[in-house]
This record gives sequence, structure tokens and C-alpha cells, in this order.
Amino acid sequence: MIDYTEGSGKQYHIGVGPGDVGEYVLMPGDPKRCAAIASRFENAELVGDNREFTTYSGFLDGVKVSVTSTGIGGPSAAIAMEELYRCGAKTFIRVGTCGGMQPEVKGGDLVIATGAVRMEGTSKEYAPIEFPAVADLTVTNALCEAASRLGQVYHAGIVECKDSFYGQHEPENKPVGYELLNKWDAWIRCGVLASEMESAAMFVVGSVLGVRVGTVLLTIANQERAKAGLPNNQVHETGRTITCAVTALKILIEKDKAGR
Repeated sequence: MIDYTEGSGKQYHIGVGPGDVGEYVLMPGDPKRCAAIASRFENAELVGDNREFTTYSGFLDGVKVSVTSTGIGGPSAAIAMEELYRCGAKTFIRVGTCGGMQPEVKGGDLVIATGAVRMEGTSKEYAPIEFPAVADLTVTNALCEAASRLGQVYHAGIVECKDSFYGQHEPENKPVGYELLNKWDAWIRCGVLASEMESAAMFVVGSVLGVRVGTVLLTIANQERAKAGLPNNQVHETGRTITCAVTALKILIEKDKAGR
């Protein structure tokens, strides 16, 4: 592969190199969320800031950890994972947001993804569509344990990942709206908990690279509750999601140190 950095030693898109990041990385979509996450680390420092990719590194319980933003969607999330992996990262947790789909998933609830519907394009350039997008069990269990310890309301199950935000929210305006609506109904009938945009790609990339990937999401709102005339509070503050992810990292670090 061509070295587009011309010998800088840094990854072309994320702007960091070996030694800049830890083996454990939290991955929000929004670059502005990175500083809030890094504030939970010890001795955090900004180590990279290029395009949509902002990276801080610090320590949790004496172990080097990092946070890198992915931007929106599978393509940029996959780029971030590929380049972080080349710098030594081995465990990734997406710290994101979603829209609820089942009536019991309310604004403010956490969703911990066990797998994802691959209704996006990035993962298809890594594995055939028959290959499942599944989260790492150890990471998922740590996220569930963290949420339980913290007394947070959470749901664990399948999420749906798409490439078009407005294809979800305004399907009737799209020439392929008939397909979008039919598939949306199918996902609901299959028990899919929520809709988002990155986990399917991240899970498949993780499988291909042989690394651990998990996802915890804040439910912003639930359009199906609104359609049904049910209360549909909107929650945008992501602190509880960050707390869950950081607690899960501490659980993973403790278990990894113990060799469990």
C-alpha cells in the first residue's frame, strides 16, 4: 500500500502512530464528545486531531487507554478502527446514540448491542452479507455488568444499522421508500431494539481484524412510541453512556490483568 503520509510514521486519517494510543479505545461518533470522555481518564492528553478523528490518551487503573471519534457512519468508523489497530489497539467500545424501535426502549435508556442488522454498505466490503455482525461476548458482558452496577436502565439485543439518517426518518420522500418501510417493519417484527449507523461495520471489521468490539448507546427518543401516541421524552445528555463505557473498561482491565 502507498504510504500517503510520506514517512511521517502517523496514520493517514487519524494522525496518530504506534505508542500514541492504548490497547483499549472508546469510540464516540462526535469529536466534541472526546474531551468529556478523556476527562474520566488520568493524565489525559490530546494526541491526534485530524478530519473527524479526535484522539486523547490517558490511563485507567494504571493502563493506557484512548478515545477516538469516528464521525458519522460505517466508512469513517472502519477507517478509525483499521488505523487504531495498526497502532496497537485491541479492544474497542462504541459509545454512541440511537433511536428506539421497540415500545419498551425509552429516551434515556441504554442499549447494549449484541449484534447488528447489516443494512449499510461498509461491512459488505469486508465480509459476505451472510456473515453476522456480532459483538464480542466479553466486552458485551462487561457493558451489561457495568450498567447493572450503576443501576442504569438498559436493554441488550440487536440493533439496526443504516447509511441514511433521513432514509429512516423520511422514507416516504425517497424513491425507494417502499423498500425502506417494508424492511423497517420487518426489523420491528424481528425484535430489533434500536437504529443507529456504526455498529454493524465495527463488529464485522472487528471480526476480520481479530479484535474485541462492543457497543453501548444512549436512546435519544423512539419514533415508534411517538407513532403509537405514547410518551416520547428526548434525552441528549450522554453522561450515563460514558460512565457505563468507562466502568466497563475498568472491568475488562481488571479481568484481563487476572487472565480471565
